[in-house]
Amino acid sequence: MDPKYQRVELNDGHFMPVLGFGTYAPPEVPRNRAVEVTKLAIEAGFRHIDSAYLYDNEEQVGLAIRSKIADGSVKREDIFYTSKVMEKCKDAGLAKSIGVSNFNRRQLEMILNKPGLKYKPVCNQVECHPYLNQSKLLDFCKSKDIALVAYSALGTQRHELWVDPNSPVLLEDPVLCALAKKHKRTPALIALRYQLQRGVVVLAKSYNEQRIRENIQVFEFQLTSEDMKVLDGLNRNYRYIVMDFLMDHPDYPFSDEY
Repeated sequence: MDPKYQRVELNDGHFMPVLGFGTYAPPEVPRNRAVEVTKLAIEAGFRHIDSAYLYDNEEQVGLAIRSKIADGSVKREDIFYTSKVMEKCKDAGLAKSIGVSNFNRRQLEMILNKPGLKYKPVCNQVECHPYLNQSKLLDFCKSKDIALVAYSALGTQRHELWVDPNSPVLLEDPVLCALAKKHKRTPALIALRYQLQRGVVVLAKSYNEQRIRENIQVFEFQLTSEDMKVLDGLNRNYRYIVMDFLMDHPDYPFSDEY
């Protein structure tokens, strides 16, 4: 993988790799596993690493990144690390770019229309997959030069803390599986490729070494325009991560259409 040709330019002039590695794991997974799998992901070719305070593994992910820099595998400037950052961090040179997560159109407009806005968000990370393709939010973000970043792009790990265990399994969808068979790829690769061809930055989350290496193959094939239309047809506005414990909050983002 040549990162020079797999990046998107952000509205602040920095570049973000279009394929990212998601580091979230359920609480029962030992946190030191995050060190192991992040190292594997960097070795496989991932240069965009996604984490968050909520994941409770930022220390481990940081250790993995520093380890791969120390052994000469990568340079710090090659790694795009996404977490929750603020204006003071950018002012201090501690963050290259500032993005947001789970913002709807109305909330994005509130930021963009803020008097004296110092830094326009470069990206908006939201749940996005064939069952929730976010087409309207994607069009809005493109119109404002904000990159859309897809989490849960393969469905979810279906952990009961976040997801209804009776929810549909995206990677078992017969349409997705038929396209996988057609292209001699996995359903996961079809779901990832779908996002890339829509202009979406996509996060691939896995703690399995084989699948981590396999997901890099997303750059080795293309879907046809007809394939893309078929995948568009899977949209049902189905959200896996509803965060119902926040529904009473005045800024709950999922009540709006998009």
